[in-house]
Amino acid sequence: MTDHDKAAYPEPPRKTPVVDKQTALPNPAVILSQLFYYSVDVPVSTFRGAIDSIRSNNKSVYYHQKFRRVPDLTECEHGDYLCYYEAEMQWRRDYKVDQEIVKVVQERMRACYQREGSSYLQNCAKEIEQFKETSNNFQLRYGDLGAYASGRKCLMKQKERMMAAQAQSS
Repeated sequence: MTDHDKAAYPEPPRKTPVVDKQTALPNPAVILSQLFYYSVDVPVSTFRGAIDSIRSNNKSVYYHQKFRRVPDLTECEHGDYLCYYEAEMQWRRDYKVDQEIVKVVQERMRACYQREGSSYLQNCAKEIEQFKETSNNFQLRYGDLGAYASGRKCLMKQKERMMAAQAQSS
């Protein structure tokens, strides 16, 4: 009594067939693949493994670099060039952060446009207002500074704006 139908499921061959070689020469593809493996892959993998093991021992985990806040240009003593430099670098970091904030808010607004389609005016009112406010604040602070913007130019712009506001009020 057999437990399977031989017509539907024939038995596998009893022996694996031997490859019929036409020549006694080795296959060049096998030679090239083994040559590549031993001359390139093994040394590179070994070197990478050694480097990774060294790195894993002294791995420092951080998400972003944190800088301490430094005094503003208005707080620097006259002739304190180190303070001027630190204040300028702080201003540049703040400028880049403000740029990224505007980009993030703009991306949120665009995503809302994409998601809501033709009804974006009523459904995206919060995002549109937030983008207008953020971009207006960025323009007030950094607009018209030109290609060579600096903390000193930005400070002078704010000073001129305050003087203009005082002149209008009086």
